[in-house]
Amino acid sequence: MKAAGLPVLALASFPQPAARTPYYCAQLETHVVQFPHVNVPHTHDFYLLLYVTEGAGRHTVDLVTYELRPGSLFFLAPGQVHHWELAADTRGFVVFFDTDFYLFRYPGSGLYAYPFFDSAHPPVLYLPPTETDIRPLVERLFAEYGASHANQAEVFRSYLHLCLELAARGYPALPAAEASPALRQIRQFGALLNEHFRTKRSVSDYAELLHLTANHLNALCRRALNKTASTLIHERVVVEAQRLLSHSALSVAQVAYELGFEDASYFVRYFHKYVGTTPEGFRQQR
Repeated sequence: MKAAGLPVLALASFPQPAARTPYYCAQLETHVVQFPHVNVPHTHDFYLLLYVTEGAGRHTVDLVTYELRPGSLFFLAPGQVHHWELAADTRGFVVFFDTDFYLFRYPGSGLYAYPFFDSAHPPVLYLPPTETDIRPLVERLFAEYGASHANQAEVFRSYLHLCLELAARGYPALPAAEASPALRQIRQFGALLNEHFRTKRSVSDYAELLHLTANHLNALCRRALNKTASTLIHERVVVEAQRLLSHSALSVAQVAYELGFEDASYFVRYFHKYVGTTPEGFRQQR
């Protein structure tokens, strides 16, 4: 049986009013109501921009949580794991695009070289309130997406290219603390955790993959996230267990199997230890 892992959303996951296009744009407040599943941890096979115009909240990308406020412009590359917590009054825009859509007109060397799509850099640009270049372009992207012109794709792609180029121009140099390898290693740990949490449950497993000692990895996690690496591993397993119990018809034994537990009774004890109730009890509470 194939493991049911973290949701990997494709553009086809977001129904569009006309024929499917390799790009998408919507108002954030409409998007989160129409697609409530985007509020739980997931990843994509496309690029994503999130521009916030009003409100507040938190946006967690590859284990690291960032403030979400007016002027926040987030960039996610395919494969990054994220979720957000938005205040009720949060407004803004989301933009999705497939790699091939961008590469049809612009070189891959440019797309892959943008600093905000590199895990060594933070995935957010905080624009000042006086910024008047990028916001109008994002608004034009939204307006163009709702239009029906024959050259809509070309115009949309041009606005998108300008957004990325202007964002790269304004991207700040990394401060010394951010330029250190610590945050990069945390993000790499997050990526490895999402890939291997069903089969690797010890800190030493991940430390070996990162070419670190277990003590060093724990110290990094405590400094950056105020949690041990072991806690993060257990949280990832439990979150996936809760997702399967909430959104699938799998039995508890099948959920245990999906998560790599050979003994269902041990999975029940593990779940109870970290959640405070049994898997069946958790499911009945939903």
